[in-house]
Amino acid sequence: MLIGVPKEIKNHEYRVGMTPTSVREAVRSGHTVWVQSQAGAGIGSSDADYEKAGAKIIPTADEIFAKADMIVKVKEPQAGERKMLREGQILYTYLHLAPDPEQTKDLVNSGAICIAYETVTSARGGLPLLAPMSQVAGRMSVQSGAHSLEKAQGGRGVLLGGVPGVAPGKVVILGGGVVGTNAAAMALGLGADVTILEKSTDRMEELVARFGTQLKTLYSTQGAVEDECAEADLVIGGVLIPGAAAPKLVTKKMLSGWKKGSVLVDVAIDQGGCAETSKATTHADPTYEVDGVIHYCVANMPGGVARTSTYALNNVTLPFGLAIANKGWKKALSDDIHLRNGLNVAGGKVTYKAVADDLGYCYVPAEKLLG
Repeated sequence: MLIGVPKEIKNHEYRVGMTPTSVREAVRSGHTVWVQSQAGAGIGSSDADYEKAGAKIIPTADEIFAKADMIVKVKEPQAGERKMLREGQILYTYLHLAPDPEQTKDLVNSGAICIAYETVTSARGGLPLLAPMSQVAGRMSVQSGAHSLEKAQGGRGVLLGGVPGVAPGKVVILGGGVVGTNAAAMALGLGADVTILEKSTDRMEELVARFGTQLKTLYSTQGAVEDECAEADLVIGGVLIPGAAAPKLVTKKMLSGWKKGSVLVDVAIDQGGCAETSKATTHADPTYEVDGVIHYCVANMPGGVARTSTYALNNVTLPFGLAIANKGWKKALSDDIHLRNGLNVAGGKVTYKAVADDLGYCYVPAEKLLG
């Protein structure tokens, strides 16, 4: 199979779909890999590094999209990239379609086979291709939130860890999944006062077993969200419904009761955000203010630590990618229900139920396309 790796073009996105190490594995398996020139610059990998791994360096994305059997990316294809997709071509990347009707429409019209990292599952019930980026984003949410709390950034001027004689900052985390767990680890490490709101009592027991009584947990109700966020210096939104739009736990009305200069870091922004006032921002212009509350809603947070993120991502995407290349997409998905769960759009059909339900498409189970 001819595998194409274009350079990411989203604002301040420095990650790349395949590292030189991943390219070497694909070439060893008998595949041809084309990498766009300078695609790996953001992770410190030169064109020479990719050539040494066995890739062919291609000057433009147009050439790659025109010829490749499978496109391997990190972020969802931008409008110009979507125009280059063709019928039957495999797209393997993050998609986050539920809050993005324009992208979904373009992918449906393209006829391409679109496999989304974020909905591939595991035997343990997790989302293995989303987990490493959720780990990165969870950890980054605290350092980004701490920076945004500085007075020069518009924040309250609060040091999360406090100092002797001055209380630490209060951090409230909405959701105790991968994002929430990693955010809690970082915030507790800084010495902050940390509370996680979570609906699963089993998950709360796991969190307390991991962090001890240093971490506070509360059952998540609308009242608890309102009360806790009103007292917080930093709120981190880490809720997730796989493949679907994030629930709006924070309303605009609630913000009027928050501390002026407090910070909301909405890690759920890729799925539309968990606050009514959230809108996607970029690393170039990461924050804005609503009712005195600083909103940090960067839609590709892990792109800011591109090298760490890319290598962590490739560790989990490579085995599935090789299965697709080695077997062809139909057999690979037929053989593996967890990879099959990653199929969101194929041949003009929406094959992921949450996306179909959220955007009003007719849902066609992936199994119907694999016979």
